[in-house]
Amino acid sequence: MPYTEGTRAFQVDLRGVVDLLSRHLYSSPRVYVRELLQNACDAIVARRAGDPMAPGRIRVEVGPEEIRVHDTGIGLTEDEVHSLLATIGRSSKRDELGFARHEFLGQFGIGLLSGFLVADEIHVESRSASGGSTVLWTGRSDGSYDVATAADRTGDRTGEPGTTVTLRPRRDAAVWTSSRTVTELARLFGSLLPVEVTVDGVPVSGAGAPWQGRHASPALRREALVAYGRELFGFSAFDVIDLEVPEAGLTGVAFVVPHPANPGARDAHRVYLKGMLLSEKLTGLLPEWAFFVRCVVDAAELRPTASREALYDDDLLDHTRDALGAQLREWLVKLAATDPARLRGFLRLHHLGVKALALHDDDMLRLVDRWLEYETADGPMTLTQFRARHPRGRYTTSVDEFRQLAGVCAAQGVGLLNAGYVYDGDILARLTRIEPGHGLSRLEPAELTTRMAPVDPAAELAVRGFLATAATALAPLGCEVVLRDFDPAALPALYLTSRAARHEAQAREAGEMAGEMWADVLGALDAGGGEKPQLVLNHRNPLVRRVTRLSDPGLAATAVEALYGMALLHGHHPMRAADTATLNRSFLGLLDWAVNG
Repeated sequence: MPYTEGTRAFQVDLRGVVDLLSRHLYSSPRVYVRELLQNACDAIVARRAGDPMAPGRIRVEVGPEEIRVHDTGIGLTEDEVHSLLATIGRSSKRDELGFARHEFLGQFGIGLLSGFLVADEIHVESRSASGGSTVLWTGRSDGSYDVATAADRTGDRTGEPGTTVTLRPRRDAAVWTSSRTVTELARLFGSLLPVEVTVDGVPVSGAGAPWQGRHASPALRREALVAYGRELFGFSAFDVIDLEVPEAGLTGVAFVVPHPANPGARDAHRVYLKGMLLSEKLTGLLPEWAFFVRCVVDAAELRPTASREALYDDDLLDHTRDALGAQLREWLVKLAATDPARLRGFLRLHHLGVKALALHDDDMLRLVDRWLEYETADGPMTLTQFRARHPRGRYTTSVDEFRQLAGVCAAQGVGLLNAGYVYDGDILARLTRIEPGHGLSRLEPAELTTRMAPVDPAAELAVRGFLATAATALAPLGCEVVLRDFDPAALPALYLTSRAARHEAQAREAGEMAGEMWADVLGALDAGGGEKPQLVLNHRNPLVRRVTRLSDPGLAATAVEALYGMALLHGHHPMRAADTATLNRSFLGLLDWAVNG
């Protein structure tokens, strides 16, 4: 069949585009204030490029029926109005090769359309700095527009170049267009803009970034920045850290949170681009380990997304993230050298972040080794102090195991350190990078029996009948019974198991639950090392001595089962169904004996 050749333009449904902007591109209709301020600021920057002494003012006037935004920028000619305002997606902020010029905040040519989020008509009155008549443009949300010229009218009615944008808000947008709301939004978005911004005559732009202001002394500057951080984030910072990344044109400050921060929470930083607020809760600006600070920064070279509410994730942002992380790390190193007491206070609050950094950074590893206190059987001390006291010390990667064995290890002269919290085990493994042969090794609980004094041979011979009864009672549970003399004497029994014994127990349990084929496979994998958990009875404990002298074998077996269950509970060991049944049976048996004699 024949085809008719020809090129045609896409037909754009402006209502559909506005709906796309409001529902998918922008997070809220409030951004219309930012977009109008942004266009006005860019127009001023463009005019000052040719006339550095040109005035830089943005006036916002909020009336009962309309909102007017006037700027003293470069303005538009009639041809520019036709080519720019009436063509969606085309921006004037491009050079002759079509590349976006970085001096401007907006790069996408859709900012003016945000006015349709709150109004059905947008009126633009503009006079170009290059001369010519004042141009009047009226755009409607149905996609139509009108253009007229008025040689005797200007943007600010004085003959000066500039542009005035007028919106007549819809009734359903009243919440976004009241004088109070517009003032708050203009202050929120434009407080750091390098031009004068007023709303109904009230100034909303400050004197630039607070961290770049002049102060009489460093102490006064810090006090002012702490007050600024308190206003933004609601806390008085533990410290304030200056930030700078020249490649990104970035300056700013980081406020150290004065209370323990949640490492799982996403960072929420306040980011400006050339003085215009990009986001109050930007994520991904810092490394994940730096969850203990909140930042306020202003950047000139980082790329915003189309909505200008987030940053484009590119190589420059990656470099910026690494550079900011390095500056936080340098602050920690400097704090260790100049103010150890303050560093200790910081570590008490934010040890998790420092530990996370120590996994990849040797300087931070040295800082953790020297300054961060760990829980040990001898009390809190740093890794350096612990190694000096116990050159062949041990550590456990379970908090429950440490709590069970700390007293026993201290009594036997075994140095034990608690490495049961996040990152601790990995940090101890990395210690060899800065301290070769540091000597710390993981504790095998079963090895403690070799450090406990054996019972006097005569005493052990006298209780061999009891030991046989105890072994028979615990044999179905896969546990051996050992009698030792050890401190503390108040502890009647201790349940000890090695990693190999735990592995064998898990394999047996899995085999019992698996089918015949998998049971055979698991049985083949079990090398049969024969290691079993041990219930170590303390012969120094008065209760244990009385139990060993029981003449009734049934009562003795019940007492041993009760000691077994108590040892499991005391050590926070997992309870199997058989263990729970044994504990319940022993409790009821002892209760029956106590009642019936």
